[in-house]
Amino acid sequence: MKNQYAVIIAIIVVILVAIFAVINVDAVEVNYLFGTGQAPLVLVILISVLMGGILTASAGAIKMYQLQRENKKLKTELAQLKGKSNKGISESKASTNKHHKETKTQPKK
Repeated sequence: MKNQYAVIIAIIVVILVAIFAVINVDAVEVNYLFGTGQAPLVLVILISVLMGGILTASAGAIKMYQLQRENKKLKTELAQLKGKSNKGISESKASTNKHHKETKTQPKK
């Protein structure tokens, strides 16, 4: 359900940007790092939105990759700790059982 809301919001944003871009069709001067040029404002708006989306998606993908690696590392560490604690518990139970058997077999004074 949460994903459906995200898709609906994304569609609304895309429609709003498209309407805004179509309304602004005049030619504008664009200053590049190496010079200037003329371009329709609609292209400037759409390319800017596209570049912003790509940068945002890239940052999100990098963060997701880092979190997945950390999650995998923590799961491995947890599994190792569980293995050690289970081993310690079974050794503790074995020594407790051994102690109970010894106390039962000793004659009372």
